[in-house]
Amino acid sequence: ADGSVDLVVSYLTLIDMEDLGAVYDEVLRVLRPGGRFLLANLSSYATAIPAEDVAAGWLRNGGSAAAPFGCDHYHDERSYWIGWRGIRVRNFHRPFQNYMAPLLERGLRLTHFEEPVPQEGPPEQVDRFRRAPMFVVMEWQKPG
Repeated sequence: ADGSVDLVVSYLTLIDMEDLGAVYDEVLRVLRPGGRFLLANLSSYATAIPAEDVAAGWLRNGGSAAAPFGCDHYHDERSYWIGWRGIRVRNFHRPFQNYMAPLLERGLRLTHFEEPVPQEGPPEQVDRFRRAPMFVVMEWQKPG
């Protein structure tokens, strides 16, 4: 029902949504005044992968360990298909401003932002995930 929930959580789902405006409108519809929208998503840098690199492997630059994050055409919105372990998913790349501006335009207030990095784990994986922003975590609040 309208204004019926305190919290909406979106975890790695916005990259799969074609109509981001409709998603945000639904979030606003169900949130009560003062409610929170917790959003965790791949960073726009991580999704700005050249098409040839997506085909070679998810978030890899031609499979090269030396440059695993091949960002290109960052400002061009586009979709692409990725697959792993027998699952195929259509992802949408959007510049980061295309995630944030619609939330600001709808009157939500950003209360938390971070680009988390690993603090422990196998050194080669920690190094890989510290080289470029992979994720963003944001908390937004509906006025009221």
